[in-house]
Amino acid sequence: MDFETLQAFAGRHPLLSLALLGLTAAILYNEFAALFRGFKGLRPAELTALMNRDNALVVDLRPIADYQKGHIPGSKNVQVSQFDPENKQLAAARSLPVVVVCKAGQSSTAAAKRLKKAGFERVYVLEGGIGAWHQADLPLAKGKS
Repeated sequence: MDFETLQAFAGRHPLLSLALLGLTAAILYNEFAALFRGFKGLRPAELTALMNRDNALVVDLRPIADYQKGHIPGSKNVQVSQFDPENKQLAAARSLPVVVVCKAGQSSTAAAKRLKKAGFERVYVLEGGIGAWHQADLPLAKGKS
């Protein structure tokens, strides 16, 4: 396919061409934003490796009832409304990798930004939240941790 063929297609299908251009711009924006946000996203298998290798602290931001129904073994539950990077328990973990987990990845992104702003260097977010962990068929602990 050459440039003239693409130009002819764009002339015949202007809406499709604009849609392609818009989607391309959105994907590029998303990728660049991820590079500069200051924390990294992890897939479930990467989180498992980080927990085993570097003793990562996993902070689960879901409501206590959801946490007790099933959470990542070894994770600590902190309510979003009570999340404070300056908390004594979190401050003690400044040298460890800290992974923030929520239901789908939205709340954890905001918490990760707060951790980075507070000086935590190794901050991660579980991409897809606890749902991704469950879909990866990894174990969930029940009750309080």
